[in-house]
Amino acid sequence: MNWSIIVLVGSQLLFSTGDLLARTYMRKYGFTLSTFLSLWFIVYFAIRTIAMFGQLYVFTTVQLGKTMALFGAVSIVLSNVLGLLLLKETLSPVSYAAISLAVAAFLVMAFK
Repeated sequence: MNWSIIVLVGSQLLFSTGDLLARTYMRKYGFTLSTFLSLWFIVYFAIRTIAMFGQLYVFTTVQLGKTMALFGAVSIVLSNVLGLLLLKETLSPVSYAAISLAVAAFLVMAFK
């Protein structure tokens, strides 16, 4: 189970990296054919593909309900940490309390 948790967090980090890459370049170049034929999109697509293989590995080693709960919790935490640190986006105290509950849920699901 511990290896599965590492792969799960790693794949979510890759998905989040791809999301940040897409956010940056899609804002800059827009939704055009040339955007999807550029080098950054190939890198984005490769990152997402590797992340998908990690996700498929986790699906084969952990029960589905637990897997989806873990992916959800990790996604919420990573997206908000990256939003705060890289994009300088801040949320309300209630939102951070909710994120704390997601962290608690992850810990219970991962290590129970």
